[in-house]
Amino acid sequence: MNKCPSVLMKGNEAVVHGALLAGCHSYFGYPITPASEIAEASAELFPKLGRVFVQAECETAAINMVLGASAAGVRVMTASSGPGISLKQEGISYLAGSELPAVIVNISRSGPGLGNIGPEQSDYNQLVKTGGHGNCRCLVLAPDSAQEMCDLTMLAFELADKYRNPVYVMADGVIGQMIEAVTLPAPSPVRSAPDWALQGNHETRGNVVTSLYLDHDTLEEKNWALQRKYDQICKVEQRCETFMTEDAEIVLVGFGIVGRIIRSAVRTLRQRGVKAGMFRPISLFPFPVNTVAALAKSAKQMLCVELNGGQMIHDLQLAAKCSLPIHGFFRMGGNLPSAQDIVDETIKIMSNQPVGA
Repeated sequence: MNKCPSVLMKGNEAVVHGALLAGCHSYFGYPITPASEIAEASAELFPKLGRVFVQAECETAAINMVLGASAAGVRVMTASSGPGISLKQEGISYLAGSELPAVIVNISRSGPGLGNIGPEQSDYNQLVKTGGHGNCRCLVLAPDSAQEMCDLTMLAFELADKYRNPVYVMADGVIGQMIEAVTLPAPSPVRSAPDWALQGNHETRGNVVTSLYLDHDTLEEKNWALQRKYDQICKVEQRCETFMTEDAEIVLVGFGIVGRIIRSAVRTLRQRGVKAGMFRPISLFPFPVNTVAALAKSAKQMLCVELNGGQMIHDLQLAAKCSLPIHGFFRMGGNLPSAQDIVDETIKIMSNQPVGA
C-alpha cells in the first residue's frame, strides 16, 4: 500500500494515528496536560473505526482496564504525564509480571510533584530503570518528532507483542505539542488473538494470566525467566541515531527534543572548526551500549545534554566504561537550552574551561 500524503498534526495526535495503524483496539485513559490531546484524538477517532475509547474515572482505573483488555488478547494503549504515570505503575508492574503487552505513552512535564506543564525529561529514571515495582523492566522508545511519534508507536506495539511486555513511548512536552508534517505509514497486517489470551470461550478457558506466585521458588524461577527475556531485549533491540560522528572529537548526546537542538549545535560547531558529532538514543531501554562503546574508542570527550538534573548520563558513563571524560549540561523547570547554549558549553569544554564557568 502506498503511503498517504503528509498531514500536519501535533505529536500527540500522531501517536493516536500510529496506534490505530498498528491495530490498537482499545484506549483507556485520563486527561492530563501536556498529554490531553492523545485522549481527545482517541475519543474522536477510535469510535469512528469501531474501536473502544473509555475515559476512566482515574489513572488507576485506566491502567487496570488496559490489563484486562490485554489479557483478552487485543492491542491496547494508555497515555499520561509524570504524575499520572506514577499512579499507573502498579498496574504496569502487573502487566510486566503477567507478561502482557501494552503501550504506555508518557508526555513528560516538569516536576517533582505538580511542578508545571513545561517540558522535561525528568521521568527518565522512573521509566527506564524499572517502569514499575519489583524486578520488571519495560522497553522505552524516545521519539524526536511528530513523525517518530507515529512510527515509534507502531513499533512499540510490535515490540510489546514480540516480548509480551509493556512498552513506553517517552516524549517531552515539546514533541507532544509540536505541529509537524507526518506521513502516515501503511497499516500493520490484521492480527488474530494470541493463543495465550483469555477469550471467554472453551478454547481458552484453560489459559492462566497472573503475576501472583505464592511459592518462593516458583516466583524466583519466574523472575529468572523474565531476566533472560530482558537480556535478550538488550542484545537485539538497541536503537539510536548518529550524526557526523565518524571523525568527531567530542560527541554531544541527547534524546527527544534535545537531539534536534544538538543537531543544530553540531552544524554550527563544524562551521567553527570544532569536530563535533551527535549521538541520539532512540531506545532508552535497552540503552544503545554497543554504539556508545564504539564512539568511546574514537572520540575524546562527550557532552550529555538533558532536561533533568542528570539521569541518562549515568547510563552513558557505564556504557563508555568511564574511558573518556563525559560532561553534563542540564536544564530543568521547563527550560530548554538553545543551540547556541550548547555550542558555548562545547567550546568551553574543548578549551579546557570548567562547564558553567
